[in-house]
Amino acid sequence: MAEDEQATETEKTEEQQDEIKNTVTIEEAGPCRKKVIIEVPEEKIKNATEEQYDTLRKEAIVPGFRKGRAPRRLLEKRFGKETSEQIKLKLIADASDSAIKDNKLDALRDPDIDFEKRPLCSLDLDFQADLDQSTISEKMRQEFEKNNAPLSKNAAVSVEQSETEWLVTDEGKSYPIKKELDKLNIYESIDLPAEGPLKFDFEVEVRPEFDLPQLEGIPVTRTKLEVTDEQIDREVEQMQKMSGLWTPRTDGAAEEDDQIIADAVLKVANVEAEEKLDNVNIYVRSNGFVGAVPVEKLDKLLVGAKVGDTKEKTVEVPKTFFREEYRGKKVDIQITVNDIKYLKPAALDENFLKKLQVDDENQLRERIQDSLQGRLEQQVRTEMTEQIYKYLLDNTDFDLPLNIVAEQSISLLQRQYSNLLMRGMAREQIEEHMEQLQAGSAQRAQEQLKTFFIMDKIADKLEIEVTEEEINGHIAQLAIQQGQRPERMREQMLRDGSLAQFKLQVREQMCIAKLLESAKITEKKAEKKSKKAQKKSEKKTTKKKAKKEGATGKKTAKKPKKTTKKQ
Repeated sequence: MAEDEQATETEKTEEQQDEIKNTVTIEEAGPCRKKVIIEVPEEKIKNATEEQYDTLRKEAIVPGFRKGRAPRRLLEKRFGKETSEQIKLKLIADASDSAIKDNKLDALRDPDIDFEKRPLCSLDLDFQADLDQSTISEKMRQEFEKNNAPLSKNAAVSVEQSETEWLVTDEGKSYPIKKELDKLNIYESIDLPAEGPLKFDFEVEVRPEFDLPQLEGIPVTRTKLEVTDEQIDREVEQMQKMSGLWTPRTDGAAEEDDQIIADAVLKVANVEAEEKLDNVNIYVRSNGFVGAVPVEKLDKLLVGAKVGDTKEKTVEVPKTFFREEYRGKKVDIQITVNDIKYLKPAALDENFLKKLQVDDENQLRERIQDSLQGRLEQQVRTEMTEQIYKYLLDNTDFDLPLNIVAEQSISLLQRQYSNLLMRGMAREQIEEHMEQLQAGSAQRAQEQLKTFFIMDKIADKLEIEVTEEEINGHIAQLAIQQGQRPERMREQMLRDGSLAQFKLQVREQMCIAKLLESAKITEKKAEKKSKKAQKKSEKKTTKKKAKKEGATGKKTAKKPKKTTKKQ
């Protein structure tokens, strides 16, 4: 019975608190940022204080008194500071949540609330001399009064940290002062007042408000791509090359795309010791390597070379080279040819077809056609998707939350910085281009965030929701592509926190699919590929083969292992 009465009293108190309204003022504080100023009425503070002490009385153990019988004045003496802090924190938290909810602020994240202090004003550094001497000048008093914080005659200042932090105290109120950059910033401590309202403010970043462009009939061009016999022929040839053997060239000279086995000597300018490399693989191509040193127009040097020939060349190593002792220096290179090999494609015979698990050449060509057709369709889909994104970005204008843009920009910059280091670029070189890198990161961050907000609003407008079944289906597809079990991939996503982002990506794909359904699509014929581009594409396979077998720079085995790779 007693418990029921207590519960009823608590409910009544909560209802009374709800009836007493806070004073809330919303001000603009920058792009997608609101300043929320709150006053909690004195009556609400008193009610919260009564409730807190009633709860404390029931639970506190005070010597000389039975539980629940300790007088209020004794509780205030023993627990007053701690209790006041608890009341203040609860009032601020409840008032903040209510202000955001009641004013329908679509906050992007929790508000940045300092429960200890709030900014009052800033002073010039001219006032520092007075503060260091623990003096409050008349001019400083005037500044406090301007900001609705008049100081009494009893106000005092103390030095908290020499030349950087001070504290002004006045009749129970305190004003921390901090030297930050070129200003003296004054804060007002947020304390539970003995009388009057509790005042505090905070800023919160909110979702940008904007109108979407017309979503039906977005103009999109679809390129008509078809698989040709020539493309299939090239794929077959590339497969043959990927399964080919590096075969000694018994007579004649080195040709383009050949592999040379050579002894090399590298002499770095102003460095006494030479670097000698025995039986290294060198590939005859325009931009190749001798050891780890990049050499431009290497093919012009080596085409026509025969076993026993010695070729020499001086190169200037880029300043971004991963080996510090070589950066920006001239290197004299001497190459003595020991052996020459060419890539002999595998014969299109029964063994080759069996390895590819096909019955005959026709079946192989059909499989290649299906694969190429899938690639072309994906290419067309990607191009159409990019057109949708461009249309949305070009036809939607709104400000972005600056802090989130800055955070995203820093994240992108750090990622790019790490990638450049991994690719061998020197820190000094990266620092030289830091301004351009920062500008690029900021632009990408803005585009990514703008795209996110646009697609999020489109998903809401089109009422697109992603079900668990759809998420599991996309995870299964991804798992199959990566050779993993779907349930294991999902568990990994849950562990590393990427599942939420994956859901957003799936929802975005569904939005794009919906927009493409209603798009105004115009078909156009594909532009013919130039012979130069075709030749470049054909060379890729040979280079991949060379890179795979010669990445270590060691002598090639007499019988290289055959490989089959579908392009």
